[in-house]
Amino acid sequence: MANQQIIKKIALDTLNLESKSISDLSKVIDSNFCEIINKLKACNGKIVLTGIGKSAIIGMKISATLNSTGSKSIFLHLGDALHGDIGVIGNDDIVICISKSGETKEIESLSNHLKNKGIKLIGISCIKGSLLDKLSDLFIHTEIEREACHNNLAPTTSSSCHLAIGDAIAMTLQKIKGFSPSDFSIYHPSGNLGKKLSLKLNYLIDKNRIPRVSLTSTFFEIIDEISSNMYGATAVIDSDKVIGIITDGDIRRIIEKKHNIDKVSASDLMNKNPKVLSEDTLAFDALGVMKKNNISQVLITDNNYTYIGIVHILDIIKQGINDE
Repeated sequence: MANQQIIKKIALDTLNLESKSISDLSKVIDSNFCEIINKLKACNGKIVLTGIGKSAIIGMKISATLNSTGSKSIFLHLGDALHGDIGVIGNDDIVICISKSGETKEIESLSNHLKNKGIKLIGISCIKGSLLDKLSDLFIHTEIEREACHNNLAPTTSSSCHLAIGDAIAMTLQKIKGFSPSDFSIYHPSGNLGKKLSLKLNYLIDKNRIPRVSLTSTFFEIIDEISSNMYGATAVIDSDKVIGIITDGDIRRIIEKKHNIDKVSASDLMNKNPKVLSEDTLAFDALGVMKKNNISQVLITDNNYTYIGIVHILDIIKQGINDE
């Protein structure tokens, strides 16, 4: 069994080498990088990512990130491109080719096709002066000291640097295009992330359980309303407007004080400053309100401030939404 110290040293050496190499990439964030960003922002077509081997996998990830952050993109394997699929590249597109060495034989064929069509090629490679560097209209040199692989062969440091540059491109484009959280939700309609960005409280209201009492409701009427609706609370309503809330905690406290409960009404029990949110409030934001105020439910009103129901914290959590 391998010694723990040896295992830790190899892992830490890998992380330190890759993090240093990524940090050193700051020198390529220059006027050339700015020109690339401006051309990509002005692109009327697609941003086409291409590459072979590990570079292809990195290209897929960068393309996916661009798509999810507001920049239309596709991935095209460089080998497939030169065997019938190159027609997917339109005249208004810009191609980004990723290659560690920049010397694969397919690069020249790709370049010839793009030049004939007047399509811009952006190259990303670890080797300055490579074939990709010479044939690209714009080029990013991702210089690395060595691969993290102890044989200095398997793409590790180079792949990490290419992925980081791709993120830098995507995040810069996202920001300067003004891509907002609401835009993001359109691109992520499903899953927990989509819900966090789009799910509103009106979706969570159970129309068959809308607890409500009046100012004059008796102690036993209040208990019945809370118990039958199972939210642990009821709204106190006057002319369909919220004027208070009574929780099961309020009920316990009045019993502990040994009041004459036969004479207790809603006006004696209610909290006059309940947390009331609009039906258009995001469930994620409502969760933050509940946790900040250490409460389990909020009262919901429509756009006319008319009471329409309660949402419990568990209703939100069941949707897979959390505040992390």
